[in-house]
Amino acid sequence: MVRPFKTILQRLYPCGRCRVGQAVYLTFDDGPIPEVTPKVLAILDHYGAKATFFMVGENIDKHPEVFEQVVKAGHSIGNHTYNHMKGWKVSTAEYIANVRKWEEAASRNIPNGYPVPALNRFRPPYGRTWVWQRKAVKKLGYEIYLWDVLTRDYNPCRAPEAMLRQIKRCTRPGSIINFHDSVKSNERMLEVLPEAIEWLQQQGYELKAL
Repeated sequence: MVRPFKTILQRLYPCGRCRVGQAVYLTFDDGPIPEVTPKVLAILDHYGAKATFFMVGENIDKHPEVFEQVVKAGHSIGNHTYNHMKGWKVSTAEYIANVRKWEEAASRNIPNGYPVPALNRFRPPYGRTWVWQRKAVKKLGYEIYLWDVLTRDYNPCRAPEAMLRQIKRCTRPGSIINFHDSVKSNERMLEVLPEAIEWLQQQGYELKAL
């Protein structure tokens, strides 16, 4: 169940947000990936939904054309560090340098003629940081966004049916749903995403970007 997990997250991240307002927020970690992200964008466009992509900076530099697609489609982007860094294994100085490196990658790849989107959303890879790292991230002006509905689409043993049941059982006003636009999650995530969006919209939820 998500409720106990959310409680743990709130204890670990008192400065992080697990729920926001009354809408529902679809979020995607680890992209942009050419094999996956454009397919996600097509699904979102079909349903008129907006989302937030917590991107890895290294992937932005590798696939700037996919990054451009996300920005031009009007979705929000967020910092997921440059190298998908696990905070528990590095110093605060190294962690913050990696966060800054992401900022450089995002800024230099903004499409010409488009305003620079707000670069103030942060999600720690694996949810793993030390408290002093989180405080340092906040000092940079970031809002830390976590989740209260974890699909676990990265788990090869996780059936799409189970993912959808989790979403239906645990989503409520303000929920932040965690997906991954990665090769690892590709098949399961793309199967369940349209069904999840249809169900959420049938329940009257507005799907917004953070």
